Amino acid sequence: MLDYFSDIFRNKQKSYKMVLILSLIDEYEENHNLIFPLNKIAERFLAYYRHQSSTGNSADAPPQREASNWNDYTLAQTRTLLKTPIDALSSILEFNNDQQTITFKSSIMDQLDDNVIQELKEYALNELDSYNNQLISNELGAAFSLQDTLSEILNTYLDAKIQAFANHPLGVLLRQTIPEQLRKLPFIDDNYKIQGSIGQGNWANIPWIAVMDKRITDKIQRGEYIVYLFSEDMKRVYLTLLQGVTIPLKELGKKEGYRYLEQKVTEMRGLLPLEGMQKDDNIYLTTSGLGRDYQVSTVAYVRYDQGSIPDDDQLLADLENVMNNYKLYVDSLAHEPVEENEPTFEYEEIEPLDPLTVSPRVEQIKAYIEQRGFHYPKGLIENLYLSLKTKPFVILAGVSGTGKTKLVELFAEALDATESNDQYTLIPVRPDWSDPSDLLGYKDLSGAFRPGRLAKVLVKASQPENQHKSYFICLDEMNLARVEYYFSDLLSIIETQKWNNHRIVTSSLINRDSLSSGDQPIYGDLFLPDNVYLIGTVNMDETTHPFSKKVLDRANTIEFNYINLQQYPSDPRSEQQGVVVADNQFLRSEYLKLVDVYQDYSDLVHKTTEGLVKINNILEEIHAQVGFRIRDSICFYMVYNQRFQLLTEDEAFDLQLLQKILPRVQGSSLSVKRVLLKLMQGALGKNLAVNDLMDDASGLYQKWSSGEGDEEAKHSQTARKIAFMLRRLEEDGFTSYWLS
Repeated sequence: MLDYFSDIFRNKQKSYKMVLILSLIDEYEENHNLIFPLNKIAERFLAYYRHQSSTGNSADAPPQREASNWNDYTLAQTRTLLKTPIDALSSILEFNNDQQTITFKSSIMDQLDDNVIQELKEYALNELDSYNNQLISNELGAAFSLQDTLSEILNTYLDAKIQAFANHPLGVLLRQTIPEQLRKLPFIDDNYKIQGSIGQGNWANIPWIAVMDKRITDKIQRGEYIVYLFSEDMKRVYLTLLQGVTIPLKELGKKEGYRYLEQKVTEMRGLLPLEGMQKDDNIYLTTSGLGRDYQVSTVAYVRYDQGSIPDDDQLLADLENVMNNYKLYVDSLAHEPVEENEPTFEYEEIEPLDPLTVSPRVEQIKAYIEQRGFHYPKGLIENLYLSLKTKPFVILAGVSGTGKTKLVELFAEALDATESNDQYTLIPVRPDWSDPSDLLGYKDLSGAFRPGRLAKVLVKASQPENQHKSYFICLDEMNLARVEYYFSDLLSIIETQKWNNHRIVTSSLINRDSLSSGDQPIYGDLFLPDNVYLIGTVNMDETTHPFSKKVLDRANTIEFNYINLQQYPSDPRSEQQGVVVADNQFLRSEYLKLVDVYQDYSDLVHKTTEGLVKINNILEEIHAQVGFRIRDSICFYMVYNQRFQLLTEDEAFDLQLLQKILPRVQGSSLSVKRVLLKLMQGALGKNLAVNDLMDDASGLYQKWSSGEGDEEAKHSQTARKIAFMLRRLEEDGFTSYWLS
């Protein structure tokens, strides 16, 4: 039996898995029960690390974003943290979210007895001792070979890319081990920032390790620095002196950006000796466009081929030589004035979003909402988060009384955005709204500008001291008036988003020339900042107006009509979940154009697009095809989901079909019915006799009415919705996403 467990600790970024197993066994030895309450296990788990810390023994530190030591770490944080090792041990463990318990899988449980449990305990203890001893060795500065390390990356990276990304040992190697060892080199001092990466949430095609002089840059997207770049095919690694390409190309455009980079290369090659380095554009990293970008931006390089990496003495001599050239360049900048026509890129420091922190924070939001007595369908909070991350405009649709408005309030409150701190604003929509003045404001008879409630929020959110805060605006019952009339300016402005000073900005909302000189400084440059999130709630009945495709294209429409009334408040005596500590980086969009994600997620983009092409071929019959805007939005949603691991890929695509595709389908013709049946065929993942069902599809949708259809569908939520739309079409002669 022990052979079965021999692989469960093979990948160890931290000691959490071993300590979790030991906590389970200790609980069993005390109570002789193989159903473990999460709270009890969290107490044992936390007690272990607190004991290690208090006795001075070596142990992993807690996540630094949440606490500096284990004594400051709370039991609630520990319960959230345990999700990581529980998921990592999913081959042997199961977690019951409703009962908050952990058990061994039934296939394991059948083979467990006291002898096997004792063997597992000894195995976990040995692995934990070995791990902690390695920590001590690392702290004492164990021998490090740059040759062995570079060879290991080249030899194992392609195999690693087909394995799970989270907590992979190569990530530890590039992000932690190599930077820590390079900082010990005598020619690298505190002026330098050293950073490595295998990607953000997904394997990068080109991993890297950069050395940046903090006096001129601290990000690889801009400035000049030293970086080891591994080719996509892992046949070679380049030690390079180059320039960051992302920001210059984004600010100047491809043509002018290349010209700027080429001028800098010529200037630096003329300034520096660069002995022992290649000075050409023959660096080859990948077949994609980024390879060309690096060719243009590379000043000089040293190439190392797989299988013939030099020894450590040569590698360190090469690195010191490149460092000496880099130091000469940085020193030269201190004596040269900046040319007036030379572009400068100034950016406020923004902490990058760590993908590994997203899932625990979403769980905290869910716990916060549930502890306040509100329950929402499974996956809804994850969906709302991903939708807001994709684009800051979301529509919540559903029957009256399902808690749409309360969801917005509680979601915001969980992120410490409330009415009392002016970060949450409820704006009830009136039926007589017919233009944007009700939201943005108007000029009175005296010529003074009277700002609307939305304008007041935007002014506050745009202030520099508030840019790290998230602001939520709930447009309650937003379709009581025609959305296209009063919301048209906002719909258009959302499409003007662009990067400026490392932030997302839009065109101005209010015509500056129409304002008085006193109002111009406040409202003249008012735009939609990247820390404002617009969420509309809608009821679809005879008192409301339908949405146009202009609105639907620009929003994720989340519908929840399936209500389980047999949900009850949590025990008020249980430990309460506090607000989630997260700045606006947690919610803010990171991608505006498909090119922003294409390099790192090209496979996912292609797969998603191919699915949409098939759907477009179906929608073409009723002229309801989607365009590039929806294609990009769905790709962004899928990328965020893959990075943060909130839903399965099928679940995420299912929701996007439901929210971005089906709202476009309506009508009474046979063509509409044929389209729905073909879409149902794709959602089920199997062929249907479409021609036979054109006369009578009742057998198809009756299965969903009785709750028998979910298990057999690839995209169950989409299939359920289509079934109800088909029923409406056959019973009423007309169907729509909103009438089902």
